[in-house]
This record gives sequence, C-alpha cells and structure tokens, in this order.
Amino acid sequence: MFNGIIFYTGVVKLIKKERKSFLVGIKCNLKVTNKDIGSSICCDGVCLTLSKIKSGLIFFYISIETLKRSTFKNIRIGQIVNLEKSLVFGQKISGHFVQGHVDTVAIIKKISFIDKSWILRLQLFKKNLNKFLEEKASITINGISLTISKVSKNYFDLNIIPHTLKLTNLKKLKTNDTVNVELDIFGKYIYKYSH
Repeated sequence: MFNGIIFYTGVVKLIKKERKSFLVGIKCNLKVTNKDIGSSICCDGVCLTLSKIKSGLIFFYISIETLKRSTFKNIRIGQIVNLEKSLVFGQKISGHFVQGHVDTVAIIKKISFIDKSWILRLQLFKKNLNKFLEEKASITINGISLTISKVSKNYFDLNIIPHTLKLTNLKKLKTNDTVNVELDIFGKYIYKYSH
C-alpha cells in the first residue's frame, strides 16, 4: 500500500527484454538495502517487487500482465520513473490509498498553463472506466496522488501545482504521451456494491 506522495525519482539504466517479461535496472537515491529485497516499491504507479540491488541499480521484474496494463511496454533507457516505498504502519497519509494496481493508461490530450501550474487534459484508453471519474475524487497518475478538477464525456482534467512538477516526472510530459492510471479503490468498491 502506498499514498501517492513522491519524493524520489529514478532513471532507467538497463532493460533486459524476454519474450513475456522485462528486467529493469533503475538508478536512484531511494534508500534501500539488501533487507528490502522482496519488498514492494511503486514505480510510476505500478507495485513492483525489488528483486536485487547491484552496481548502484535497483532491479525489478515486470510481468506480461503489467506490460499489458501499463506504459512499461514502451519503457526506454533514460526514462525518469516516480518511486515510492510502501507505507509503514502508523505513517502519515498525505495523499490517498494507492495499491499500485494500474487499471489502464491515459493519453495526454492537452497541456495548458496557469501561472506556474499545469492543467492536464487526459483521456482513458478504456472508456468503460469513465464511470469511475468524479470531480474532486482522487486518482493516481504515474504513482502520484492527484485530484480530478473536471470531468467531461470524453476527458478529465487535473491541476498540477509547481511543487508536484518539481518532484515528479510529470514535467516531462508532452501531448500524446501516455501515463499509468489507478482509479480510487473506494470509488470502485462503492460502485460495485451499489450496482
């Protein structure tokens, strides 16, 4: 479990592609030791298991299921990835409950600017998930806890403040880029039990 508050990013330095999986090595300042091997780390919104630490890199195995659902199928050397260690019991929750179970990806349709803040307009790849989008509800984009500011039939908007841009990989986004999306877990469960 995570809370979508990002303090660390990493840079992809190694990608080993198998037929149905990837092994990825990331260079970062996230404090991990061999005791952390086997623990969960949220990488761009995807809960991955730390498999090894070697030569200054942290390594993750990415399965075919994750490749199908996330932007990792297009991962490249030099890519910046948002990183968050799993929550410790009693830790302050500043964002919202994030599982690291990506529901779909979204495409950036438009980027607007208000002073130093960005307004991102996104469109979900899976249109049947639009029913879970609600103004002022929480959503996770590339592992970041954000609030939906506007919902329309074919898109939704997010306001990104300068502090979030500074600490995350969102500042690298361009129109037509894709991002990982995890919808609010409570919204999904409430919808399921009310229908």
